[in-house]
Amino acid sequence: MTARISPGTLREIGPAAYAMSRVAGRVTRTSPPAIFTTLGRTRRTYWGWLAFAATLMPFGRLARRESEMVILRTAYQRDSDYEWAHHERLGRRAGLSRQEIERLGQDDLGLEWSAREHIILLAADELLSTDDLGDETWSMLRAHLDERECIELLLLVGHYAMLATTLSTLRVIPDTQN
Repeated sequence: MTARISPGTLREIGPAAYAMSRVAGRVTRTSPPAIFTTLGRTRRTYWGWLAFAATLMPFGRLARRESEMVILRTAYQRDSDYEWAHHERLGRRAGLSRQEIERLGQDDLGLEWSAREHIILLAADELLSTDDLGDETWSMLRAHLDERECIELLLLVGHYAMLATTLSTLRVIPDTQN
């Protein structure tokens, strides 16, 4: 597979995005993440997107483990190799076991999750398949999440579904591990 738009150079993405991508690569122990060097080509849009994304993960109200579960589930449902590879590493850092990560990449989630995690994953699946939540799912979700967490969950799923579409359409290639 060849990227439709290649990762940008220092000149193409600017010094701040270039430096940030290098730092991110050190943190993830990969090459500078192509998500940053590709989307960085948009300059102003990139910084707005990055600020928004950061309010959901890692600075959202959901626990980091839960956010990574949702992101991995979205990557699986949207067949996003880039998101899966990137967040598989981040998910392990957030406390997900290899077995849990494997389950997130299967049609049948199994029942080994806590009640809260299970409803979060069911809600993510329902959102990704219908772009809505039924009243029963919403009631179960509200039994475990407060209002802000519910809103952030909806935004997190929507954001990563949008990102999966962008990355897949641009044919962004997963980062190589160092």
